[in-house]
Amino acid sequence: MKKFVYTALLCCLGLSCKKGFLDQVPNDRLTLDQVFANRTNTESFLADIYAEIPDEACQRFVNSGQGHGNSGPWTGASDEAEYDWSFVTSNDYNIGNWNASSAWVETFWRNYYQGIRNATYLIQNVNDCKECGVQLNTRYTAEARALRAMFYFYLMRMFGPVVMLGDQSIAPDASLGDIQLPRTGFDSCVSWVTSELDKAAADLPVSYNNDEIARITKGIALAFKQEVLFMAARPLYNGNSDYAAMVGADGKPLINQTYDANKWTLAAASAKAFITQFVPTTYDLFTENDANGNFSAFLSCRDVMLTDWNKEWILARPANANSCSTRQYETTPYHNGAQAEDRGSGGLAVTQTMVDAFFMANGLPITDPNSGYQTGGFTDYQAPDDDTLRPTYNQWINREPRFYVDVTYTGRLWLNRNSGDVVTYTNYTGNSGLQIGGNDYSRTGYIVRKNMALGDWRNGGRGWILYRLANVYLNYIEALNESNPSDPDILKYLNLIRQRAGVPLYGSAGLPVPPSQDAMRTAIRMERRVELAFENVRFFDTRQWKIATTTDNGPFYGLNITQDPPGFYTVTSFENRVFQQKHYLFPIPQNEINIDKNLVQNSGW
Repeated sequence: MKKFVYTALLCCLGLSCKKGFLDQVPNDRLTLDQVFANRTNTESFLADIYAEIPDEACQRFVNSGQGHGNSGPWTGASDEAEYDWSFVTSNDYNIGNWNASSAWVETFWRNYYQGIRNATYLIQNVNDCKECGVQLNTRYTAEARALRAMFYFYLMRMFGPVVMLGDQSIAPDASLGDIQLPRTGFDSCVSWVTSELDKAAADLPVSYNNDEIARITKGIALAFKQEVLFMAARPLYNGNSDYAAMVGADGKPLINQTYDANKWTLAAASAKAFITQFVPTTYDLFTENDANGNFSAFLSCRDVMLTDWNKEWILARPANANSCSTRQYETTPYHNGAQAEDRGSGGLAVTQTMVDAFFMANGLPITDPNSGYQTGGFTDYQAPDDDTLRPTYNQWINREPRFYVDVTYTGRLWLNRNSGDVVTYTNYTGNSGLQIGGNDYSRTGYIVRKNMALGDWRNGGRGWILYRLANVYLNYIEALNESNPSDPDILKYLNLIRQRAGVPLYGSAGLPVPPSQDAMRTAIRMERRVELAFENVRFFDTRQWKIATTTDNGPFYGLNITQDPPGFYTVTSFENRVFQQKHYLFPIPQNEINIDKNLVQNSGW
């Protein structure tokens, strides 16, 4: 079979918005009988369901991208980053200029329910494909079942409790009264989704051959199961009295009002089961040696994102089904005067608070008086991927390897060496600065570097990772610290992450083990923030921890890009962000509220 890719095909059932997400219009190209008449049509229908998996390399154009898109504003709308251009959805999000009538909010709702509906059709009808045979039909059913559950997860982490259709199939000629359905309580949503992922996993293979490497596996299904349980245990959904007024059709709150410690136990057990089953045979932390054959933390942290389908990858979009070059344009600086292959926009900026989150090389945060962090002055310093000393602002020297992997700062040698050495300068008159770049510059003086290829930014041709083993490890230890804080696995897996990152381990000389549950919680959150930076995680972390009213609100800072040195190095506010209590959950699209009188809107909207 030719390589399986996610692609939007005409075989999906037509949709209309006249009655909301449940309305259907019969397709004028293929009937259901035609869809499942042969293997080719069946696989095309399944491929269209796959197309709903987010293309997160295309966040400059929310909901666009390869396939159906579903890219979110997650990176630029977190406290990690800021896009340059005013049209980018995350910029409206950051200043509170969005609501239940925003088109992009409704598109998420519509697209995922389209995927859910089509997955249900396949589950109910795939056995009509006699050419496929029992074995393939069983696997296709499992793939569709897992994808359907994953789409519910994506909806739940945005909207909270959603409308759960189960295996219900709404007839094309259903009356408006037949589609007046209520939201399901969050805990019931969790139970159904995790049970579906278990069912799917039972019939999914552990791996595929290279021609089908991007398909849903047993590991993907079970990784999402632990992700759903982990989300359910966190403060936003576990005994959150802020949503007491959101009551379902049964009169009960849609989000439980009583804290349940067992949810953390279930989340930890699910992550542990995943690790036991799949590590190291199927998945493992990626490591890489340097040219001398010695372990390199820098190369390991850089190339885990770039080495296609390495053992750490769990879920990714394949090379011909992602918008990789779109993101690479944003992370390649403007580089006035350089060759076209080195000239991007540098429009995805890193905030000062994210720069400050990275540890020092000795493993201490910059706020620790013993860290050696210097707030001013310059030193001739050689970055890990450079071959010479360069004058470097002291705040950026002797930082941990992940800092040099993730952030481009002024005076840094660029990644692509094919057309000679190019050094990035983001000050006002620099080759990537405000005066030169026009509409293409960094609003903070820092540019996201992580997941940037080493060659011509215009070349895609590589997979785009969406979920990796490090996520599971960090989920596991967070859940374990909340459920059983004395468990030695907490320190073990926290240190595995730090060891790969080349950061001194907790318990080593000068770096004591965090002495309490609270201290360990802080250490885990700090590690998670750095390890998973710019991977669409931080946006949801601050919301699910219920800290976003602090972390995502108020003035945001970077360097003073309107000046050259020395004024350039002055930390300056570039934006005042707005995060209100209601922003913890997306609003249910207003069009859906208008149509379905049984839908309860999220609090504050």
